[in-house]
Amino acid sequence: MMNILVTGGAGFIGSNFIRYVLKTDSGDCVINLDALTYAGNLTNLSSVQNNSRYLFVHGNIADETLVGKLLADYHIGAVVNFAAESHVDRSILNPRQFVESNYGGVSIFLNCLKKFPGTRFIQVSTDEVYGSALNGQTFSETDSLNPSSPYAATKAGADLLALSYYKTFGMAVCITRSANNYGPYQFPEKLVPLMISHAVMGERLPVYGDGQNVRDWLNVLDNCRGIDAVLHRGKPGGVYNIAGHNYHSNLDIVKLILAHLGLSTSAIQYVADRPANDELYAIDDSKIRTQLGWTPQVNFDRGMAQTIDWYKNNRDWWQPLLAKVKNR
Repeated sequence: MMNILVTGGAGFIGSNFIRYVLKTDSGDCVINLDALTYAGNLTNLSSVQNNSRYLFVHGNIADETLVGKLLADYHIGAVVNFAAESHVDRSILNPRQFVESNYGGVSIFLNCLKKFPGTRFIQVSTDEVYGSALNGQTFSETDSLNPSSPYAATKAGADLLALSYYKTFGMAVCITRSANNYGPYQFPEKLVPLMISHAVMGERLPVYGDGQNVRDWLNVLDNCRGIDAVLHRGKPGGVYNIAGHNYHSNLDIVKLILAHLGLSTSAIQYVADRPANDELYAIDDSKIRTQLGWTPQVNFDRGMAQTIDWYKNNRDWWQPLLAKVKNR
């Protein structure tokens, strides 16, 4: 049993992770530090807000005084860092914001963490740091990083910085790099919730280029299980890929959503591709499978159907957020 500081816990994966931890019988307590930027949403955690093992703190990972106080006052045993700007399109429009948050914020946090030896630090990253894979290629944790977007570059930089603190200062750092997540509570600027919301509202569904960019789709609960495995059993200095092995093009995902909702593909609208849009993401997750015993448990077809139904039935959750997307 320990106290876990979760940063960025009001976001998509962070909030799912917090609910996952609090549903287990581990007894672990969670302190959620979140700046509540546009994608942070405390309603994601309304079901646990009164849980005695949960506490929310409004603040930024770059606030070294606040971070130090939390680490000391709550005797934090581990930190799981979800705090990040995460939308590739926004990183193209405003790279500086991503550098300041995804790299600068992690730098300040790690520097503060040096004063608390023994505290584990899990940096939650992405398969995008490897760049686009060739057909038949899968990236292992030891492959070179080749990010294409400012978002991916800032995540890669934060990964390398975190690992340098393991090598230089002996900090108990681990990195997770997951495939594309899908599931409930994802901010509706991302592909799956955006397409579902547009379909439900009877609007056109914008698809970049020809829609043939392929992603590996991982249910967010499976990612949470993987992160939890790394948190408790990962080797300091270790990097762990978390894959779903569900390879589908963006166009296939959009068609799947329309079919589940009983709608025509005539709603699809092809739009200009974004710059440096990687063709394929593919990672080898044999390390986490063999060393930590993790395997994905959610069937893709079932998980996607449940996800579509969740957004369809929770319009009151995403409709106000979609207005934020359109007004930014």
